[in-house]
Amino acid sequence: MTMLSTFTKTTTSRRALAIRTLPMLALALPLAVLPVSAFAQTATGAVFSKPDSDFKGRVSPGGVVVPGAEITLRGSSFTPGQTVILLSGSTVLNPDGKPYVADDKGGFEAKIAIPADTTPGQHPIIVNVANPAAAIVVPLKVSPVIAISGADKFNINSQQVVRGLYQVAYSPKNNVLFVTSAVGRPPVKESKLVKLNPETLAVVATADAKPVAGRDDGHLHAIYGVAVDDAEGNVWTTTTRDNAVAVFKQDDLSLVKQFEADILPHGRDVVVDAEAGRAYASSVDENFVVVFDAKALTKLQNIEIPSKRRGEKFTPASLALDAKNHKLYTVSLKTSEAAIIDTKTNTVEKTFPLPGAKSAIGVAVDSANNQLYVASQGSDNLLIVDIASGKVLHDVATGAGPLNVAFDPVAKLAYVANRGSGTVTVVNPQGEIVANLEGGSFPNHIGIDGKGNVFVINKARGENDATGDRVTRLTPKS
Repeated sequence: MTMLSTFTKTTTSRRALAIRTLPMLALALPLAVLPVSAFAQTATGAVFSKPDSDFKGRVSPGGVVVPGAEITLRGSSFTPGQTVILLSGSTVLNPDGKPYVADDKGGFEAKIAIPADTTPGQHPIIVNVANPAAAIVVPLKVSPVIAISGADKFNINSQQVVRGLYQVAYSPKNNVLFVTSAVGRPPVKESKLVKLNPETLAVVATADAKPVAGRDDGHLHAIYGVAVDDAEGNVWTTTTRDNAVAVFKQDDLSLVKQFEADILPHGRDVVVDAEAGRAYASSVDENFVVVFDAKALTKLQNIEIPSKRRGEKFTPASLALDAKNHKLYTVSLKTSEAAIIDTKTNTVEKTFPLPGAKSAIGVAVDSANNQLYVASQGSDNLLIVDIASGKVLHDVATGAGPLNVAFDPVAKLAYVANRGSGTVTVVNPQGEIVANLEGGSFPNHIGIDGKGNVFVINKARGENDATGDRVTRLTPKS
């Protein structure tokens, strides 16, 4: 087993770290593939070996990486017999400098011990390959460990619901919760919309997603994102696998309308401005938010969001609506920018960068203080941003893989779902961690009721996971 140590910061950013010996990685997709030859230095100069012009090798740790852990890096899709040297800077990480050799299935394993004092952040690892030659640079993410604390400050109630929970939304008018669920990859054969009692978290009613017409494999219009429309008495959902939207009645969960496929490419979030009669849904594969008429149930337009990063595309993820002030906020997963949409005109008011964020995905707004809360799964942090200036006021490490954030205006607290670390971090507007709570397996989404109660949705690690597929209500003690 290789021991990694001596990590040093670079000048590119607080979280971009150069390492002299290996850390761990949580996200291990190649940043660059260089189908160039490995070479050896001789007295007459460099000797180049045959390059791999069709290199497909990948390296991954297969899980969350934290200081003090031991991991197994797994190589896959290499050419059998290829040899691999792992480097951090100029330091060879292989035990005794001996190369790993890809087996007959194109794989290899490297066991690595991560020092307890490793600085969290992204660390580049060079994967140098020979026979034939290639190289990739792999981003290795070491996530912070935030101690569990503050459970005594909250009343906590938790109930298992159905398999594959995804998102949650609350109806103030009817005092009910709606949660969505979908199990597995296509063909998705199990997906539900569930109505819950917000006090007891008991199931009131369920409705199965509808089959996709013309398919004989049992695939459903699986539902993921959710929002309520109390003006029309409807529930809006994103049927992400089919690039569409479906609308249900709140009272009996009957289907009102299934929109046509490809109207919303890879839809993620949906929000409803009930007073204005508009629904907005984000397309994380594209650069736009889709606007719907919530009364007529028709598509109105796409709001394209330009990126200020040359040659790159703003890809909207989560949405946060400030209906009172006619603003819609979103963040870009690919470019780590924020955008403000004027919902009176359905035009982009401005976009601005989010320094310190990588793979920004979750967003919430504190309209009273004109602050934006941004959760970023690639940098394991929560940014608190002044909306007027775009200045980052606080940068808070929350845990591995923050996926979503909600702001409760009653207690004035932000709640962050850290999917990787299985926690919910509670942060005040001053950037201080008030609590870091156990969130069960894979916390996925957070909703609020506007009365001080917060609802956390989490997924399961498998069919028999007692801590998964739960709705948890958190209420600060007075």
